[in-house]
Amino acid sequence: MLACFLVGILVTANAAAQKANLPDAVPAAVMQRIYDSVKTPYKYGLVMVTDSEAKKMDCPTVFRKDNKWYMTYVVFDGRGYETWLAESNDLLHWSNKGRIMSFSDTTDWDTHHKAGYLALEDYTWGGSYELQKYKNKYWLSYFGGNEKGYEAGALALGIAYTKKSPAKVHEWTRLPKPVFTATDKDVRWWENRKLFKSTVIWDKEKLTGYPFVMYYNANGDSAANNIKTRWYERIGMAVSNDMIHWQRFKQEPVMHHSKGITGDAIIQKIGDVWVMFYFGAFWEGRKDAFNRFACSYDLVNWTDWKGPDLINSSEPYDARFAHKSFVVKWNGVVYHFYNAVNQKDKRGIAVATSVDLGKSTLEFK
Repeated sequence: MLACFLVGILVTANAAAQKANLPDAVPAAVMQRIYDSVKTPYKYGLVMVTDSEAKKMDCPTVFRKDNKWYMTYVVFDGRGYETWLAESNDLLHWSNKGRIMSFSDTTDWDTHHKAGYLALEDYTWGGSYELQKYKNKYWLSYFGGNEKGYEAGALALGIAYTKKSPAKVHEWTRLPKPVFTATDKDVRWWENRKLFKSTVIWDKEKLTGYPFVMYYNANGDSAANNIKTRWYERIGMAVSNDMIHWQRFKQEPVMHHSKGITGDAIIQKIGDVWVMFYFGAFWEGRKDAFNRFACSYDLVNWTDWKGPDLINSSEPYDARFAHKSFVVKWNGVVYHFYNAVNQKDKRGIAVATSVDLGKSTLEFK
């Protein structure tokens, strides 16, 4: 037992020493190399649309299981958000399978909203993209709420899990209470109104001192640095030792801009560089929404890419917004899934690729 304890101390000390030697900023040449590695100039088009104009599809998360691809996504139907599952053999042609987080006929805190995002995925660029088990369970984080309407009322962050295959349609088990709310005693100035999308990675090197790291976006109505906020969203961090008990990490957001929305982080690792894919909206004098990225060596200090967007509006199906990334590299091809919104506010999932794979025939109804 003593030997194991000493080994644990040594591992933690080595991780701390490694972190201490990591630079805060990523050099411009490395940022350019990452951009060249992830860019997807060829828009294939829509791969998922809803069966009704009353529904809005959003926020893809793509993973691999048993030699097939799966995508979770959220759908708003006027009442609130539910989380759905789709399946594909080739990353281009998808079929709906059903709900994995549905509305409740209760008065729970998350009765009318359950917008889920799978956790603990293999974050290696070009890796397996499989979900990892922790304590024999698969995990996801989600935002929930109990008021009807588009992102209405108080929205908080919850955790859910399952012992069943994530590739099978079934309802995931939710923890009874949210892990974060906008009224917590330790809530920060930038998150005291609503909490939104989250993503959780399993950092086994414990660069932050914790194995589980969450990035989530939120908005607040306080003032900071003489900037009065309205509907700005920013990305902050939280950490956990067990996926159940969470604590906020740092007082300030780790990725933000002085205006508009910075949100929906997705984390992958290319070599020794952590890459945060995220979307921006309504800053730099723009009225659209677009996908960008930032890089880090330590998961805490992020260098923002200042060059071209990864994805922006250029087609009729994404003429209003082209945002909310999920990016995978498979068999040498980069697939950048994103939420496409046309001028009539119809929402679907589209994909752009690093090589020309032709064009989709799928269109909004």
